[in-house]
Amino acid sequence: MTLSALWHHLWTARLLLQTALLAWMIARNLYKDFPVFVLYTADVVLQTIIDKAMIRSPSISGAQYFVVYAIGGLVSAILSFAVLYEIFKRAFRDYPALSKLGGQLFRVTTVSLLLTGVWLAWLKPAAELRGLMSRLDLVDQTICVMQCGLVIVLFLLSRNIGVSLRSRTFGIAFGFGILASVGLAAMAIKPRIESSQYTQMMNLLTLTLMAAALCSVAVWTAYLVLPETVADLPVRPLPVHDMESWNQELRRLLR
Repeated sequence: MTLSALWHHLWTARLLLQTALLAWMIARNLYKDFPVFVLYTADVVLQTIIDKAMIRSPSISGAQYFVVYAIGGLVSAILSFAVLYEIFKRAFRDYPALSKLGGQLFRVTTVSLLLTGVWLAWLKPAAELRGLMSRLDLVDQTICVMQCGLVIVLFLLSRNIGVSLRSRTFGIAFGFGILASVGLAAMAIKPRIESSQYTQMMNLLTLTLMAAALCSVAVWTAYLVLPETVADLPVRPLPVHDMESWNQELRRLLR
């Protein structure tokens, strides 16, 4: 089996699984709990179908396809950040006074990671930025840096804010972590591919990215379809630095 044939099998499997996940979330009214994630999933499914239809249509030029592809990528990036923000807000939902802090933490982290991504882009040699596709890859790299950073921050805080590793909130973040980390690794490898092996290695990278996309959808499906469980934590007195104590103090100060 060729890499191209394997990629198409993975593409079909991802589309079918993500479509089934979308239908299941709508049927189970999960759009009430994760409205932005449901919207993101619908957007990805729709874009995938449109992209495939445009590729098969002889009347669609390469320039037209590129414009639709670029706009779709921008919309997906915006929605992915909106999903991460939704996760941050949901993670702090048991601490009303800390919910504002969670939103501020998200904004500060996003700006910091944006500056980091811009700085990494600035370090790239000018020879690697020739052509429109190279510039789009640079934008993708910046987005992946920001997404990876936000997911890492959420993972680091998950224990303190009571987010179980088996919760749906964690599962959605985990899926985005897979996508962003593999995408960032691919961006780092791409400029170092030798010209003699460029086509073969690019096909392999494209296959890896599609496998990561399928894996993330499988993670989301497992976390959302299976019953949500909460880890049993040992009962212990609340220390001074406990999140609940912070919540109570903030509520008192905000009165």
